[in-house]
Amino acid sequence: QVQLVESGGGLVQAGASLRLSCAPSGKSFDGYSVGWFRQGPGQDRVPVAVIGESGDTRYFEDSQKGRFTISRDNAQHTVYLQMNSLKPEDTAVYFCAVIPSFYGLSPYSAQYHYWGQGTQVTVSS
Repeated sequence: QVQLVESGGGLVQAGASLRLSCAPSGKSFDGYSVGWFRQGPGQDRVPVAVIGESGDTRYFEDSQKGRFTISRDNAQHTVYLQMNSLKPEDTAVYFCAVIPSFYGLSPYSAQYHYWGQGTQVTVSS
């Protein structure tokens, strides 16, 4: 079992930046790709970005490309989601999750084995 701990959410104004962090409690991300998903009010959970063990990345929403960057620090066992130029429509609960590396950079939440509790990001206009 992998317990994931997210941090870094908050309330910011449009145009601000936030960096979300995801770390496994008592374990590492070895053997896993790590994804970020988000779920807005009344909306389905959707993929934002995923990063493989070797640092390969995939982004899923055109509206976030160029503004969001996923990265991982294997030495610190932490995955980050840097979010710049935030917009009100980015408001959501952001979740990190892990998927065995052999699945590749999958957007399908059902394939992710373990999830964090989520961190709220609220962007005011």
